[in-house]
Amino acid sequence: MTPDENYLSYIIRSRRTIHSFTPDKVPDEVVYSAIECARWAPNHKLTEPWRVILVGDTTARKIVDLNTRLVKEKRGKKSAEAKRERWKRVPNWIAITSTISDDSVRTREDYAATCCFIQNLTLYLWSKGIGAKWTTGAVTRYDDVYELIGVDPQKEDLVGLLWYGYPAGEPQSSQRKPVAGITRQVD
Repeated sequence: MTPDENYLSYIIRSRRTIHSFTPDKVPDEVVYSAIECARWAPNHKLTEPWRVILVGDTTARKIVDLNTRLVKEKRGKKSAEAKRERWKRVPNWIAITSTISDDSVRTREDYAATCCFIQNLTLYLWSKGIGAKWTTGAVTRYDDVYELIGVDPQKEDLVGLLWYGYPAGEPQSSQRKPVAGITRQVD
């Protein structure tokens, strides 16, 4: 199989964080195909540290409730309710964790590999017309979320929640720094 360079470039360059989704559920077979491709991310010593939790509606509502309480404590009721309304419209949720090693270097390498896994996942989904938002907000650092998704925080780190679905509109384009602005060479 020879990938089409223009198609790959288009998928990479056009993928954007999606904030608004249609209410439609993404078929499970598409999600499992995305996970199948994502698992080919580079990972040191082939540790395959990523773990994927497909979050159902009941658990998603509990996460929304927890986040609403957290936002209310920090920013007040109005902000909390606005965020609740936005979060409860997210049709599909995945929690992605990375295994924790006794070796801090391995844990860091595994976290980086899990980030590559997430990028692969979002690119695959985007190639199927499915947008995503990877969120690492405060709620992802609370033990209550770990309990809701059935994860032991001593063994796995929640790298983020991935919201995904069919975009409710066209994503906004964005600019990036030129290659010369981010690249240097040393001898």
